Parts: sequence; C-alpha cells; structure tokens
Amino acid sequence: MTETFSTAAWARNLPVFEAIRTMPFVTGLADGTLPLDRFRHFIIQDSHYLIAFARALALAAAKAPDAAGIVQFSRAAHDSVVVERALHDDYFVRFGISAEDFAGTPLSPVCDHYVNFLIAKGHAEPYPVVLAAVLSCFWIYAEVGRDILARAVRPNPYDAWIDTYAGDEFNDVVRAAIEATDRAAAVADPATVAAMHAAYSRASQLEWMFWDSAWRLGDWPVG
Repeated sequence: MTETFSTAAWARNLPVFEAIRTMPFVTGLADGTLPLDRFRHFIIQDSHYLIAFARALALAAAKAPDAAGIVQFSRAAHDSVVVERALHDDYFVRFGISAEDFAGTPLSPVCDHYVNFLIAKGHAEPYPVVLAAVLSCFWIYAEVGRDILARAVRPNPYDAWIDTYAGDEFNDVVRAAIEATDRAAAVADPATVAAMHAAYSRASQLEWMFWDSAWRLGDWPVG
C-alpha cells in the first residue's frame, strides 16, 4: 500500500511536534501555570495570525480544482475569522485586552515571518503546496490540544482554549484538511510532492517558533 503524504509528513516532522508538546509554554497551558503575560502575548499574536491564515485558506479555495475544495476551504477561512476570533474576543475581555491593545500591538518577528510565509505560498504555489503549508497549523493545534487535554489540570484558566482545540468539531475540520491534502498529493508530480513536504516542514518549524516566541515575549529588538 502506498504511503500517503500525511503519513510521511507526520513521521518526518515528529521531532518538531515532540519539541512543541514538551516546551514550557505548552506545559504551562496544560497545568494552568502559564504566566498571564505570556498567554496575553500569544492570544494577541494568534489573532493577528488568524487573519493571514484565513487569507491563505481563501487562496487555497480559489485554487481548488473542484467545487468541493472551494466550499471546504472557503468555509475554513470563514471559521478561522468568525469562530476562532470569537474565542479570542472572549479571552480579550477575560484577560483585560482592549481593542486598542490589540490594534496597537504589531506582529512579532515570528508572527510576521509566519504570516508572510503563508501568504507567499498562497499566491505563488500550486494548490497542493498551499494545502501542505496550511495543514501544519491545523494538525499540530489539534494534536497539541488533544495531548494537553489528556494531562490538563482542571479547573484551568485556559480551559476554553483547551476545549476548543481538543474538541470533536475542530478535529473534524483537521481530518478533512488531511484528506484533501492527501488527495492533492496523490495526483501531483514528484517535484510538487517534494515542494509540499518542504512547505509542511517549514510551517511546522514556524509553529514551534510561534509558541516559543510567546514564551519569550518575543518582540522586535530595535525600532
């Protein structure tokens, strides 16, 4: 039986996932000890990121070869803005982040890098590569959420975040994205599949960098 793209990509990048799963930020989310300033940094940057992620998903929808793909990724773009931003808006209120705080906080260096990576792939690369670039965020969030849920200390100030990304609804979206990416890879030429793996791996590295940046309260060193 031929190995699917997703099986190969997950195996190749398993060390990155393990590094994310065990990093201080994620451990703090699980046991509820994550300092508030680090979570605030994360939520503000993630809200900036979700806008770009939605744009990348919309570009994937525009490049989809069939109606099913257009619907799937258009809906995913919609949900990234509406559903997940609703969660963030709740956290903004709960943790005292005003609209002015959000608007006045620029993208961190890592968030800026990640955003530009996704948008560049969305514009410049063919449909299969765009899917591989966005898949890492979907998949790692789901697996991290599931891992945190299994070891979470309850009650936890970050319960809503944990429940969202470990929940069945989000995992259904992730499974659909995996299946769409595998279908695209199955009919792609070897050069395109290689580009898919490169995009998925780089996005996985950027996922680690994003979490690490929140832990370090990453900011621009000058300016």
